[in-house]
Amino acid sequence: MKSHPAPQDIVGVVIKGQPLVGLIQAVKGNRATVAFSGNRRDQELPLRELVSFKGCFDPGPEPVLPSPEEVQDAAPPPKDVGAAWWLLISDEDKETSSDQYSCLAISDLAELLYDKTGLTQLAGLWRWLHGPQLWFRLRRDRSVQPRGAAEIRKQRLKSRQDALAAQDAQRQLDLLRSGQPLTEHLQSKLSAEWRTSIERLIDLACLDDRAFQAEMGLEPILKQLSIPPQRSDLRVWLLKRELLDPDQPDGLRASVWSKDFSENLLKEAERLELSSVEPAAGDENRLDLTDHSTYTIDDAGTREIDDALSLQSDQSGEWIWIHIADPARLIKQDSGLDLEARRRATTLYLADATQPMLPMSLASGSLSLRAGQRCAALSVGVSLADDGSIQDSCIQRSWVRPRYGLTYEDGDALIELAPPGDETLAQLAELLKRRQRWRLSCGAVQFDRTEGRFRRRDGHLELQTIEPSASRLMVSEAMLLMGAVVAEFGRIHDLPLPFRSQPEADLPSPEELNQIPAGPARDAAIKRCLSRGVQGTKPMAHFSLGLEAYVQATSPIRRYADLLVHRQLIAHLEGEDPMDEASVSELIQDLDHPLRQAVQISREDQRHWQHIWFAERSEQIWNMQFLRWLRPQEQLALVHVDDLAMDLVGRLEATDPSPGQPIQIKVVITNQEQDPPLLLLS
Repeated sequence: MKSHPAPQDIVGVVIKGQPLVGLIQAVKGNRATVAFSGNRRDQELPLRELVSFKGCFDPGPEPVLPSPEEVQDAAPPPKDVGAAWWLLISDEDKETSSDQYSCLAISDLAELLYDKTGLTQLAGLWRWLHGPQLWFRLRRDRSVQPRGAAEIRKQRLKSRQDALAAQDAQRQLDLLRSGQPLTEHLQSKLSAEWRTSIERLIDLACLDDRAFQAEMGLEPILKQLSIPPQRSDLRVWLLKRELLDPDQPDGLRASVWSKDFSENLLKEAERLELSSVEPAAGDENRLDLTDHSTYTIDDAGTREIDDALSLQSDQSGEWIWIHIADPARLIKQDSGLDLEARRRATTLYLADATQPMLPMSLASGSLSLRAGQRCAALSVGVSLADDGSIQDSCIQRSWVRPRYGLTYEDGDALIELAPPGDETLAQLAELLKRRQRWRLSCGAVQFDRTEGRFRRRDGHLELQTIEPSASRLMVSEAMLLMGAVVAEFGRIHDLPLPFRSQPEADLPSPEELNQIPAGPARDAAIKRCLSRGVQGTKPMAHFSLGLEAYVQATSPIRRYADLLVHRQLIAHLEGEDPMDEASVSELIQDLDHPLRQAVQISREDQRHWQHIWFAERSEQIWNMQFLRWLRPQEQLALVHVDDLAMDLVGRLEATDPSPGQPIQIKVVITNQEQDPPLLLLS
């Protein structure tokens, strides 16, 4: 086999991993032209790659190459292979290394395996030696060497393992292709690689179309699962297998609210809850206001109660007290809970769930201002002048004991009736109306109209309408009043705070506004002119609130920026060093992304339930008001649905309506993947 190949020689060669037997047609230099049977063309190959079978048999004067089918059928019988192998190693130690066994030529092995050795048998053996057989090793010099018994056992074990792995892989693929829901039990039968791939597919399905196309590194997996490379097709596949919640906003997945609090954080919350009754730093300096008649007013079912009101009358006049929960008493800066709250930035409210900034057991427990309990608070006392401006104010850490936990409906009744001996809320409402009139005289823009929002309770979708009632307006004005007091305190003491401001807007003239009907259409015309609010460390005017400076400080359980404000105020009040301006500015920037994300997720959630609401009422005719065109060329309009007290965006098939014009509309959901999916048919 080591003689130089010459024309008419039969040679073995491996081309692209396929073992073949061919006939040399010509030799030129160090290359030979080789012919093959079947439809394979002649090829010019280096001589060094050819193994000559010259002398192995008598090919005759005109050798005929066997067909590929004949070569395949000429593989040695397994029984004869085993017998030949046993014969070759019978005189050797069965456990010895195969490297120590004697080698033999391919032609010699052929004589052991076949009754008659010819071209067809050599071709079949050549092909078989390069296949997945266990018995013999083909060496570089093209000699053959038996494998050792230990090596064969190892190879057999590996072959069995590979076969089982292939069967398991096929089983998993069949499971994924079956179309049945992938329950947790079935998912547990998938490999870690498949579970990771599914998680990546879910992430991919929650992107928008542009981001989906940019992240198509999972195309091989989509192809393997027979999923077309379109986001809508992937979503359908995931929904059928119940891997994607059709009611969960896409933006929620992979957001900071997508996972529950870790076990360590829950244990820390439990520890803080138990320790809340023990003295804490600064408690000895708190102002005791537990003798005040203090009210908390919230929606029914509210669990995080972070604000309360009371009224104090003395020789100096009437003082409005605004009490805000003091989570800084228990939650230390840079603790595990603090860092997680900072990461979340805010509590996220969805139609059917709440994703809190802090563990709910703590947020609704000792951190809340609970009726009948002595609670730690940060309190602002305000004395108003006759015109509603701030005459005097103070900020104190305090103890309060809310006596009444009211709903807004309860508050409305107490304000309206002002029962003898319980006139406090009515008096507070009157004082805060005075404050509101002062802000309006300073240019504040007021939007007092009913707003609708979808809620889902016990699997039922319902519409919640929020009326601008007396108690809501009173609480809202009190929160704005505290924000103004805190902002002024920060300005006077040069205290870095996350001030909120809004540039001055060029509003439509009174004449222009009078041409638009009062209500949603006129409000929309004004809102269109307002700039987006900004946040920074310097006090600046807030146009629509009519304030020279403003800081949100009334929800430290639900907004991390408010907790930051509290810490800055407390540090100043107790003579400690607050955060410097650069640190506050950096923290504001860190909070910006999750805050924007929360707004987007909340909007996406409401749009989803809006579509469900309309889809379930496909034949209903709705009373609406046209507000304005958003993109006239596409007939994209903003309308107000009177029956739902909410605005919506859709493609309006109407001829040039005017702002405020009432229209009756049938809403059609075209495709939730489109933007927008609402078609408004007048």
